[in-house]
Amino acid sequence: MSKKIFILLPDGVGLRNFAYTHFHEIGIKKGNEIVFWNYTPFSLKELGFDEIVVQNPRLHPLTDFYKKAQIQIELSLNIKRAKDNVYNGYRFPISKKNLKEKLKYILLKTLILKNNSKKGIERVKNKIKEKERKTKHYFDSLETLKYEKPDFVFCTNQRITQAVAPILAAQDLGIPTATFIFSWDNLPKGTKILDTDYYFVWSNHMKDELKYYYPYIKEEQIFVTGTTQFEPHFEKELLVSKEKFFNDNNLDANKKYICFSGDDITTSPYDEIYLEDTAKAVEKLNQNGHNLGIIFRRCPVDFSNRYDAVLNKYSQIITPINPKWKKMGELWNSILPTKEDYILQVNTIKHSEFVVNIASSMVFDFIAFNKPCCYFNYEIQDGIHKNWSVNKIYKFIHFRSMPDKNSVYWLTNPDTFSEVFEGILKTTDKDVIENAQKWFEKINLHPANKASERIWNAIEKVVQ
Repeated sequence: MSKKIFILLPDGVGLRNFAYTHFHEIGIKKGNEIVFWNYTPFSLKELGFDEIVVQNPRLHPLTDFYKKAQIQIELSLNIKRAKDNVYNGYRFPISKKNLKEKLKYILLKTLILKNNSKKGIERVKNKIKEKERKTKHYFDSLETLKYEKPDFVFCTNQRITQAVAPILAAQDLGIPTATFIFSWDNLPKGTKILDTDYYFVWSNHMKDELKYYYPYIKEEQIFVTGTTQFEPHFEKELLVSKEKFFNDNNLDANKKYICFSGDDITTSPYDEIYLEDTAKAVEKLNQNGHNLGIIFRRCPVDFSNRYDAVLNKYSQIITPINPKWKKMGELWNSILPTKEDYILQVNTIKHSEFVVNIASSMVFDFIAFNKPCCYFNYEIQDGIHKNWSVNKIYKFIHFRSMPDKNSVYWLTNPDTFSEVFEGILKTTDKDVIENAQKWFEKINLHPANKASERIWNAIEKVVQ
């Protein structure tokens, strides 16, 4: 019997993982009726999908306030639980620029101090639910669900506050709900805002994390499925020839290319300096008989001009290939991926020798093609970003999952870049490739191209 499945799509990450992959196609083949509950400005009708568009879903005025408190308390509880101050590194500074912001800060700190316990965090979470149940968005969601009568509501992101009201509405109507933990580093950060009936995770490692941070979640509520985001890497029909890719992107057919994968300005405020150091190393290698170039793929939500000087200076070496994302509004979260960018990313990996960056999950994208990753691991000190340190980044919890430190090449000194790059080009270290593959298999259930199928099997198990 056909089941109606609502896919609650609150952001661009959900688009990338569940609208642009074969997830929808597989669900239809299994006999499901699929409706995307679409919170993004991107019309899924262009893809031929059924959708219900949600416009301007307004939170209760206090929801975001309580959410900030919840995250801060979660991090404090994690410190107590693990006896590890690394969780302080996940805290974002709270603005106190003017009197209004100072007052908000004082109120927030008071709320946190009064609720800095297991019982306290439950009070805060219940406040979010209480407030969201009073919103127009909640009552609109109730009406939609009563009319549509879905058998299951699956949210593609566990941290979006706009999803709280529809999930509550579904639960209040007795409709089973689930959420997908969308990124490998999310759980230690205390960003699980949604409480659903079921949770879909990337791996057994992530399952153990979920049970550790949220011990009230039972074994039978968790499904290990893998993530759909790596599936396109195994679709040979997406690949284009080297000749076509090079022609389309103004690359030199006689060169080999290194991919520099840019980070957002919060993760890597000195990214342009790392790019220049990479360009200097390539310049040195070219002077010694190599013929190399750099493909620069910037972070999709970084529209800054911070790279411009380096790109101009090394225009003979660096070729920018910008991500094909669409800006559909003024806010950063209205910058959305396109299916064309999926194809572009896959072919960028296919036609690059290896990737260099700071701390990115691109290590897994490249190892899917048996290609290595280099991580920058040295400090830039100019006194501007005083609270930032590359050493702090690699101490984050998700890097402890690395089975062997020799899973990437560590770029610790710009003076030795050229030697490292030359070594990779001549003979890539088999241990690095094997260790990176083991890391990938630990982080994401394999085979990596079967995640959509496993998610649908889990959904069927719940609704039947």
